[in-house]
Amino acid sequence: MEQFLIPAGEGASEYIEKKSRFLGLIVPVTTEAEARARLEAVKKREYDARHNCWAYILHTGQKRYSDDGEPQGTAGQPILNVLEREGVQDVLCVVTRYFGGILLGAGGLCRAYTKAAKDALDNAGISELRPWSVLRLDCPYALFERVKLETEKRGGLLRDTDYGAQIAMTALLPAPEEAAFTLSLQELSAGSLCPERTGTELRGVRLR
Repeated sequence: MEQFLIPAGEGASEYIEKKSRFLGLIVPVTTEAEARARLEAVKKREYDARHNCWAYILHTGQKRYSDDGEPQGTAGQPILNVLEREGVQDVLCVVTRYFGGILLGAGGLCRAYTKAAKDALDNAGISELRPWSVLRLDCPYALFERVKLETEKRGGLLRDTDYGAQIAMTALLPAPEEAAFTLSLQELSAGSLCPERTGTELRGVRLR
């Protein structure tokens, strides 16, 4: 299962250069339709801005950008360059410019859009999508706290607990922890606890 970097959440920035305000926004997205919808929402909110320049990269291969009226290559491409340098995917970045009346020149525009995009991404943070094992098990009530502690010890989490004659639960563990987790449960239960892997899913692990 593929691992890749994504924004850890939404992030924003503000940068002022010669009276022009540059408002950066990072948004996690997974499809082109979602990216377009979020972009339109920003344009609607910032309707009185001179420019709403943007770029997005999806892990499915789509990559788009726009200068939105700025001189060619001074806005959309610098924003895209930031995303590519940081290696993030499934991400939309919009930088809104409120013109301050002073021309910045091509170099000034590139620097301003680059800074606004980078600051917004730094604010959002970066996570890595990694494979996690989805494990199903039935646990006696007497062992529940031990199972819970073992799950947390290995960086996992419990979900979908169903309290019946026993506690039916789903444990999510980083894939490399599955074998050790299973062995620990068998040792503490004298072999009666046997987690069954029902699938694998990608989950974000924050790097910074």
